[in-house]
Amino acid sequence: MSDLYSRHRRVMPDWLALYYDDPIEITHGEGRHVWDSDGNRYLDFFGGILTTMTAHALPEVTKAVSEQAGRILHSSTLYLNRPMVELAERIAQVSGIPDARVFFTTSGTEANDTALLLATSYRRTNTVLAMRNSYHGRSFSTVGITGNRTWSPTSLSPLQTLYVHGGVRTRGPFAHLDDRAFTDACVADLKDVLGHTRPPAALIAEPVQGVGGFTSPPDGLYADFRDVLKERGILWISDEVQTGWGRTGDHFWGWQAHARSGPPDIVTFAKGIGNGASIGGVIARAELMNCLDANSISTFGGTQLTMAAGLANLAYLLDHDLQGNARRVGGLLIERLRGVAAQLPGVREIRGRGLMIGIELAKPGTDEADPQAASAVLEAARAGGLLIGKGGGHDSSALRVAPPLSLTVAEAEEGAAVLEDALRSAYS
Repeated sequence: MSDLYSRHRRVMPDWLALYYDDPIEITHGEGRHVWDSDGNRYLDFFGGILTTMTAHALPEVTKAVSEQAGRILHSSTLYLNRPMVELAERIAQVSGIPDARVFFTTSGTEANDTALLLATSYRRTNTVLAMRNSYHGRSFSTVGITGNRTWSPTSLSPLQTLYVHGGVRTRGPFAHLDDRAFTDACVADLKDVLGHTRPPAALIAEPVQGVGGFTSPPDGLYADFRDVLKERGILWISDEVQTGWGRTGDHFWGWQAHARSGPPDIVTFAKGIGNGASIGGVIARAELMNCLDANSISTFGGTQLTMAAGLANLAYLLDHDLQGNARRVGGLLIERLRGVAAQLPGVREIRGRGLMIGIELAKPGTDEADPQAASAVLEAARAGGLLIGKGGGHDSSALRVAPPLSLTVAEAEEGAAVLEDALRSAYS
């Protein structure tokens, strides 16, 4: 046990999760690679939980942060802030929400907290719809709408949460149905839930469930949900903390796979926009954003340093068409992994889109989740020089693959080869 690990255990909570039997300290990175304190080099296929969106030590972001740090780091939202206004303008422009307003926070958890505040205040009810297998943050209110038991340490909540089906396509009572019948069954489930309660404030949903193991419904399901919600005045909140900014390749926002009925009422974002800088936020039309009848501020949301990082990072993403790269390279990586999976009885499913890929493991010959194998593959991949993530609603039996969006074809092949060896070693 390293000295740093011993010190960590003495002063940090026991419930603060660490990867690996022998945890590593990452000291620096460049491009799609990072190094640990022992000098080992890794290809990074997790990006600090989908947060290093473009690249490690991206010169454009580093330069913007350095220059801003030489001027002023922070002043709070009590003063006009040019970088914050400029980033808000750009985000409003690409949001797809008419007359959009943007409020910055420091994390996705805080962004979802704010969205819940807006929705419940606007609708005058504390009842919220959420998806089974979902994850929305670690605060008291967001834990209360998280439908994944592994990440929900308490049933206490200021909200009344009703969970509906649809976020997981290949498990549950509707898994055997085709996509159209699956969607129809989920809509019927939603209507049934609504028939037993007063109209909720909102439905909050991740277009692709992140911590849940990169699961998603058939395209269009949330559009059909939206038709039902609109009839009853219920809002739709799209949690884009992990799916936003082009990661799925096909779309800039995850909700656009369900766009027939127009954009969501509220969008939350975080993680990738800052490329490691602590940025979260909420986008909503003016009527919703302005519904609060008391003053508020954000001490650290929108601070000049993080806004400078976000501006530079978003500009790089758009100028270099990283969404297109995610679609092209991610498509190749998914097909490569599916070829490997076809030879291994323990790989239940390869799923995802763009550079957001889930590998679900099951005990060979069964449909039973295999979290031990997932942990073994995580360790073997690290030994082979590759960092990946883990998650899933079935005891963390899914591997999560989410590299920076600038990943090259050669790096995708390199990572796939390590993953193949790691998967084979788990089932040899």
